[in-house]
Amino acid sequence: MIKAGQLSKGMFILVKDAPYEVTEREFVYPGKGTAFIRAKLKNMKTGQVLKQVIKSQEQVEDIEVTELECQFLYSDGETLHFMNSETYEQFGISAAVLDDKAKYLKEGDTYELVMWEDEPLNIKLPFKMKYAVTQAEDAVKGDTVTGATKTVEVETGLTVKVPLFIKEGDNIIVNTETGEYVERTNN
Repeated sequence: MIKAGQLSKGMFILVKDAPYEVTEREFVYPGKGTAFIRAKLKNMKTGQVLKQVIKSQEQVEDIEVTELECQFLYSDGETLHFMNSETYEQFGISAAVLDDKAKYLKEGDTYELVMWEDEPLNIKLPFKMKYAVTQAEDAVKGDTVTGATKTVEVETGLTVKVPLFIKEGDNIIVNTETGEYVERTNN
């Protein structure tokens, strides 16, 4: 148990016997009265989002999570399937829970799964990832206003706004937290 004032983004807590991730946290000190936390919590089993106001001195139950390296096998549309590389045990995570993180996953790559009581709750993505551009429109000559961009599609189906010089077959690096283009890479 911890005080609500100690909550931070990315922590996992137990609410009504269900694991929730703190996705947003705002500390509010009204000047008169007790300080409180305005938190946005995501149910890690259903994907449901809950907004809650908690007094900063109230107790909340934090849960102990572990990280496990697993290989991403495939997606069947509703569930993403992973395999523990050491024990070959397979896990499934609902695509609804992961939201848009699923578009960043490449089959065969290894990722960190966040586990609680031998059940996968979430996935940790690297801050930046490299992708091959599979679809890109040609830039129109004369269309060179400062900072002009176009939308391309990468190998996982993710769409990214990139500078006009990026073409099909290029490799780009994407920030997985914002979904923004970072740079073009040669290899």
